[in-house]
Amino acid sequence: MSVAIAVDRLRNEIQRFTFPPYLITVSDDAHPHAVAVDVTWERDTLATKVGKRSARNASAHPDVSLLWPPNEPGGYSLIVDGTAALTTDDRIAVTPIRAVLHRPAASPDLAKPGCTGDCEPILDARP
Repeated sequence: MSVAIAVDRLRNEIQRFTFPPYLITVSDDAHPHAVAVDVTWERDTLATKVGKRSARNASAHPDVSLLWPPNEPGGYSLIVDGTAALTTDDRIAVTPIRAVLHRPAASPDLAKPGCTGDCEPILDARP
């Protein structure tokens, strides 16, 4: 799947979600920080206004995730991993690198390596 097609699919998938995503950043001491945000597309990046802690974390550790919770119990979550860049006005722009629709499997096999969920990859632009 080409990256351009995958980004178009990601745009469509995001529109299906009812609830806003959570931005997950990491502090210098490796503590996660999650906040609900509103995102908008700016070309091929997802832009959002953030507070001081999220901006500081994303500046020091640009690998971030956006997590859209499922619309209903048992539904898919959307997880987007990307690289954040500070813009103006307390905003960051996240360039999506990897995206997956994820939900827990009905009966996870704990002996099975890898994802034990019902996953559907959308985008993988890792080098």
